[in-house]
Amino acid sequence: MADYFLVDHLDVNRLLREWRWLCPQPLELVARSAFGDLFLGDEAGKIFKLDIAVGQMNEIAVSETEFRHLAQTKEKRQQWFAEKDELAAGEHGLKPNQNQCIAFKIPIVFAEAGTPNNAYVGSLYEQVSFLGDLNRQLSQVPDGSKVQLRIQK
Repeated sequence: MADYFLVDHLDVNRLLREWRWLCPQPLELVARSAFGDLFLGDEAGKIFKLDIAVGQMNEIAVSETEFRHLAQTKEKRQQWFAEKDELAAGEHGLKPNQNQCIAFKIPIVFAEAGTPNNAYVGSLYEQVSFLGDLNRQLSQVPDGSKVQLRIQK
């Protein structure tokens, strides 16, 4: 992705529709990763990372200014945006556009996700929505439990 901060065209309320169980407060979309993780600002200006793969939201900066400054460092680009993984995926032809993300056929929250050729380029809205619903359901299940997926349309 050329610029993680090119997000003005995205509808934050649509992206967060299935995540309101975790983040009910008003939030502004500040940035996003190639893997669909969202960087959100609250009314106080704090920046949070919504890790869509594992269903966690954590504060990462006290302001957007601090976030943008830290995002310029190689260490934080790797930690927050998985830059090396994004580049490796690009070498395999996985290059999402501004409305897409690198997604996984088997979500990485599952042990079976380590299978070859699990990644693909998919709709950002669909992936964020699907993982919001999935992680909401998984949040009610103890870690390590066996689960059975039932996907309804």
